[in-house]
Amino acid sequence: MVALKSRVTALSLASALVACVGRAAPPVQDGDIVFHTSRSSQSVAIQKATHSPYSHMGIVLFREGRAYVFEAVSTVQYTPLDRWVARGAGGHFAVKRLRTAATTLTPAAVERLHETARQFEGRKYDLTFEWSDDRIDCSELVWKLYDRALGVRIGELQHLRDFDLTDAAVREKMRQRYGERIPLDETVMSPAAMFGASGLVTVAER
Repeated sequence: MVALKSRVTALSLASALVACVGRAAPPVQDGDIVFHTSRSSQSVAIQKATHSPYSHMGIVLFREGRAYVFEAVSTVQYTPLDRWVARGAGGHFAVKRLRTAATTLTPAAVERLHETARQFEGRKYDLTFEWSDDRIDCSELVWKLYDRALGVRIGELQHLRDFDLTDAAVREKMRQRYGERIPLDETVMSPAAMFGASGLVTVAER
């Protein structure tokens, strides 16, 4: 009986270990771009408008040996990668990397990413997705960071009119943000557009 209990305990510990490993943050490097499904109030509208399960994203930057996600939420800030992964719906995420990362993301290039990130840190989140630096949203942040630090443009810029604005959840969110005057010609970048960019490859998805 004691041996049986010990075996059951060992199996339970092994199962717990496997579960923990399954939830562990993925192996990443500076410059990787991460995506998940946000639990925010606007997430469903973003998914419907862009036809994508991913509604939030950020860029991986290491600080003192630890992986952080530099992201635009209430403000532009650094979030530990493991905490960022756990915050997404169902713990699901995807990690993308530049196809040319081996040659593009040199130590000097990574340093420029970090330097440029400091220019955005602390800025407020942009609820109306305007293409200015006064406030900034998640995909705009990553696009501008790569563009300004390295001259690399990831994904095709769009306009609000390019999205599917027919769903009720989308129309309601647009009404809340803009009233009756929707700026359909506003330049935007979406998580979906960046996720599908040909210049990126998927290195992890769960």
